[in-house]
Amino acid sequence: MAFDYDLITLGAGSGGVAASRRAALHGAKVAIIEGSRVGGTCVLRGCVPKKLLMYAAQFGDGLQEARGYGWQVPEAAFDMPTWATAKAAETTRLEGIYRQMLAGSGVQLVEGWARLVGPHTVQVGERQLTARHILVATGGAPVRDSIPGIDACATSDDLLDLQTLPARAAVVGGGYIAVEFASMLARLGVQVALFYRDRLPLRGFDTMLRTAAASALQAAGVDLHPGAAPQRIQRDGGQFLLVLGEDRMLAFPWVLNATGRRPNTAGLGLTLDAHGAVPVDDQGNTAVPGVCAIGDVTNRKNLTPVAIAEGRALADRLFGPGHQPVDLRLVASAVFMLPPLASVGPSEEEALAAGHRLQVFETDFRPMKQAFIGGTERTAMKLLVDADSQRVLAVHMAGADAPEIVQSLAVALTAGATKAHFDRTIAMHPTAAEEFVLMRQPSRTVPSAG
Repeated sequence: MAFDYDLITLGAGSGGVAASRRAALHGAKVAIIEGSRVGGTCVLRGCVPKKLLMYAAQFGDGLQEARGYGWQVPEAAFDMPTWATAKAAETTRLEGIYRQMLAGSGVQLVEGWARLVGPHTVQVGERQLTARHILVATGGAPVRDSIPGIDACATSDDLLDLQTLPARAAVVGGGYIAVEFASMLARLGVQVALFYRDRLPLRGFDTMLRTAAASALQAAGVDLHPGAAPQRIQRDGGQFLLVLGEDRMLAFPWVLNATGRRPNTAGLGLTLDAHGAVPVDDQGNTAVPGVCAIGDVTNRKNLTPVAIAEGRALADRLFGPGHQPVDLRLVASAVFMLPPLASVGPSEEEALAAGHRLQVFETDFRPMKQAFIGGTERTAMKLLVDADSQRVLAVHMAGADAPEIVQSLAVALTAGATKAHFDRTIAMHPTAAEEFVLMRQPSRTVPSAG
């Protein structure tokens, strides 16, 4: 059978673009189909604009700190329209770059919504296109039905398009998105209340990081409501009523729905798992011959760099001379609240459940920058070491520059570094990062859960 293309990719987000460009580099004839803007969630509605808002919030802290360092700083106010205009210009610029990268790589962009209609065939509007391989890289979208009535509330997509900020806001959820935006909004002058099911936010992270996150949110003025996820949300004029029990309701003018994301799979024509994701094997193959999937649509490790790595590995496997499988065992991640958190490797609970006997090295201190001005912000660090092999299993950090520091240390963990390697490394002084090579004695040794 003759095909129109060697590869058709559904979704022009980071993963789909990376896979398509790599396939074209190997000589494949490639088309990429996108029904919205080119660039995907991370570039247009997620990582990039979110971090730009974090920078805006961070300047507020910086202006306050500057006074302690001798700067005569007048009172300043944040202007959301100015930020929103600059953000829109930046995402438009980035979208243009993505379009140029596709064109420069020889990848044909087909604009429209696609669905699978048969073996090796997709439908886009009135057109049918065929390919030897089809890649589903359609990403994810905010969940809008987690709580009755929450569909009327704003999502992170809506927040990043706001022209004005509300005076008061409720954030519903306890994950990355909830914690990050609660932290930022509070610093931008919004009175924020955070509602979540568990006793601490950021379920799945190490307890040290979860505790640090809760403390930092409270220090920023966020009103925490642990164990208090709303039963339903209803409108009352211009207000949202969060129903927390039969006799407990709280009213807010604006509510952020940060209760999670789910794979973008509606209308694709594929069999899905119980979570609405596309099941794949370790090579990215779906149950349909010739159809593969990568990234958030598979609901495995929902991080942009993972989707990019999976996309490139898949293109190498299908069209290149060889490929290196993607190893998801050690993937660093960060929470861009203020101060930020970062982690690579298992939490203490996960490491114990996996059968490791642990040596736990910890430190908690007030950084020099904060101590000088009498600030209260702290930095916390943890190393998890297998007590038998002495291999460093995990690095966890809460504090300024945590994502940058942990990203670098992730290389050491991927290379199999032991505690002796850390101990032999001479510290760079004065830095916060030096503490990771100065922790000589474990705070405790913990037997495995097995």
